[in-house]
Amino acid sequence: MYYNIDWEIKFKTGSKTFKLLMLLECEIEKNVENLADVAVITLPETVLNQALKVKDKIGRGSEVTIKTGYNGDLKTEFIGFVRDITTDGSLKIQCEDALFLFRRGIKDKMFKTTSVKQIAEYVCSEIGEGYKVICDYDLNYEKFVIHQATGYDVLQKLQEETKANVYFNTEKKELHIHPPFTEKGGYVIYCMQKNIEKSSLEYKKAIDRKLEVTVESIQKNGTVKTAKSGNTGGDTVTLKVGQMSEADAKKIAEAEVLKRSSDMYEGSFDTWLIPYCEPTYSAKIVDFDYPEQSAIYYVKATKLNISSSGGVRSITPGIKTATVK
Repeated sequence: MYYNIDWEIKFKTGSKTFKLLMLLECEIEKNVENLADVAVITLPETVLNQALKVKDKIGRGSEVTIKTGYNGDLKTEFIGFVRDITTDGSLKIQCEDALFLFRRGIKDKMFKTTSVKQIAEYVCSEIGEGYKVICDYDLNYEKFVIHQATGYDVLQKLQEETKANVYFNTEKKELHIHPPFTEKGGYVIYCMQKNIEKSSLEYKKAIDRKLEVTVESIQKNGTVKTAKSGNTGGDTVTLKVGQMSEADAKKIAEAEVLKRSSDMYEGSFDTWLIPYCEPTYSAKIVDFDYPEQSAIYYVKATKLNISSSGGVRSITPGIKTATVK
């Protein structure tokens, strides 16, 4: 069976919808460790010696939907907004998911004894776009201050301090906040000898990656609460967070140890557009040459590229979540 690459890219500006009729390249990056999914659509700057007047129809804030697939069977890969349009030999349309909407300033506020979910819900209410918070990270602050900040600034601080996976489902208008590697998406199977075209994966064992993480939380009286997790005799990492209990600081330390010192693959591999895969998926990776490494891994990042040369999806796995027989 032959597979012919297909794509559909639509923009909506106000009440008008425009469908893209030409494309040099499109790249979409998704990563649970980044706040935003991003896409870059590349077009020729001129056609038949005539400049493309894209800015007459789309601009900053225009909605964008990108679908790709084979033989007319298309899957939605990206929903977001145009953030910028640049020209440098080619015309590039820079797109971002719902985080684009959260780059607005919000009102100052001081929270006393609050949760990550409550802070995120306040941010969403200030942005006013109808986004719902989906949060199962039971983490609390004894004090949290928002001052001269955008919604993006607050979410970035939450992500940096708690080490949570923070991301948007733009289609469903959801802001997700989860402990690392706990959110379960779909399930896919890859085999080194069948549907993996190129690989830079390197297997790392937890036993060779000793790590001790210390989390420091400065209290209102100036004292410092510390929480530790991991094993001595290896690397040491110190994280500083806002005012919170020792128990909550311990959760952050444990999450960081899990992310850095579990059995895992480092690197990435290239495959086709099918099967569909995105971060939070569980990927069964089989290697007949090294069966001891065959296991189920958490997908933490993907990068999709389509052009006249075809389509490639690059997968970056994270920690091993289960063994397979």
